[in-house]
Amino acid sequence: MTEDLGDFELGDFAVATHGLTKRFRQQVAVNAVDLLVPRGAVYGFLGPNGSGKTTTIRMLLGLIRPTAGRHRLLGRAMPDHAGDVLPRVGSLVEGPAFHPYLSARANLVRLDCVDRHADPATTKVRVDGALDRVGLLAAADKKYRAYSLGMRQRLAIAGALLEPRELLVLDEPTNGLDPQGTREVRHLISSLADDGATVLVSSHLLSEVEQVCTHIGVMHVGTLLAQGPIAQVRAVGEVRARVISDRAQDAARVLRGLGLTDVALEPGMATATLGTLAPDKVVMALVHEGVPVSGFAVERPSLEDLFVSMTGEGFNVSG
Repeated sequence: MTEDLGDFELGDFAVATHGLTKRFRQQVAVNAVDLLVPRGAVYGFLGPNGSGKTTTIRMLLGLIRPTAGRHRLLGRAMPDHAGDVLPRVGSLVEGPAFHPYLSARANLVRLDCVDRHADPATTKVRVDGALDRVGLLAAADKKYRAYSLGMRQRLAIAGALLEPRELLVLDEPTNGLDPQGTREVRHLISSLADDGATVLVSSHLLSEVEQVCTHIGVMHVGTLLAQGPIAQVRAVGEVRARVISDRAQDAARVLRGLGLTDVALEPGMATATLGTLAPDKVVMALVHEGVPVSGFAVERPSLEDLFVSMTGEGFNVSG
């Protein structure tokens, strides 16, 4: 799933890294990561807290220098072309930071004023447009300190949208949010992608990523374990057949007879790794043997199941 640096010239990737590495003294925080984010994708950059996601993002944006490796944003080598590229990139890294005593609108105006690429003549229109985009226009004159955590996260994203962006890099945008706030941010990410932006969103919330992302990359202790279209990455995991029957032992016997592996018995059901056998063949064999089937399901592994199979650890174990 990795391509060499020569392929970066084709411009197919909004983000492309080659051997990107960061060491802090003796600790390797990011280890030779080859990240490929296709243009137009919503790329879920996954990993437990401490797995190297934020360090990678900080290197991508030029906030810290890599120890080794190279990378491109929007097809241009960084940091050589940072002046051309970064105005086309919006980011939210390590949470929003605004003046609590100012309104949301005033905070964005101040943010816009320090952008040397911004046109002062269009500040008001662009600020209101960004607020409207994230659903905060009605609360634009409310003090930032009175904002909920979800509103603060959306305001931070609005700050990244004051100018047209081809790439948005969002580091844990749903961190600390309640379910409603999480849904709001998730819908916003989807709408940004629908408008043609590429979105790189880091998260440790696997279920959220599964609902919004087209591609994923999985990090663990500084190493990129897997990446690609989400369906392709999930296809690596083993698919299991689950048979619900009041004769579970007989169902298990049939599954073994079909050559299925990892057959397991639970109360009222039998499960097995399906392999390449078609599900209808399993059902036909059960019926042929006279085993009553009250339920049958094909279960694909979740992202967390895949992570555990790759690392032998739960998703929140990594330090």
